Amino acid sequence: MLLAERMKYVNKDLNSFSNAKKAAVLLFCYPKKGEMHLSLIRRSEYEGVHSGQISLPGGKKDENDSSVWNTALRECNEELGTSLDAPIPLMSLSPTYIPPSNFLVSPFVHAEMYYPNFNLDKREVAQHLELPLKTLMSFKIEKRILKEGSAFGKRVPCFVYDHHIIWGATAMILFEFKIFLESRL
Repeated sequence: MLLAERMKYVNKDLNSFSNAKKAAVLLFCYPKKGEMHLSLIRRSEYEGVHSGQISLPGGKKDENDSSVWNTALRECNEELGTSLDAPIPLMSLSPTYIPPSNFLVSPFVHAEMYYPNFNLDKREVAQHLELPLKTLMSFKIEKRILKEGSAFGKRVPCFVYDHHIIWGATAMILFEFKIFLESRL
């Protein structure tokens, strides 16, 4: 059911989402113990549809953000406590619409050549997950029943990492990045 609902928004003209709130996420890649990783977070519990979910660092565009790219950097810096500063992203991925919260999310990729200092914002981030890109490449789509959150009891397509269910927009964005990486092999 959720997949059928989500498919209504795939390949739509972006002008169709003119009333959607703008947001951005960052696929932040960096080396750890000789292999590249990317950061995922488990959101803190709060009153809202994305409470407790696994996601990429990111959030809503502020009026002070000059672009959604700046939103992605600012949000990553706030949530992970990093100090990223880059004039342009390494690449961008397809904007993804999130119906429950009416966000149009712009995903960007950024890579550093060193392991960053993390100082998590405990108010927003309950847990930091470091996903090896090699593990992302081995992900297979599964279907699981959600045991918490706004879609409790729904069977959803997802990835599973370290007992965490990665579903919805985050899974869609990771899947596109996975396909991109596979095309480079």
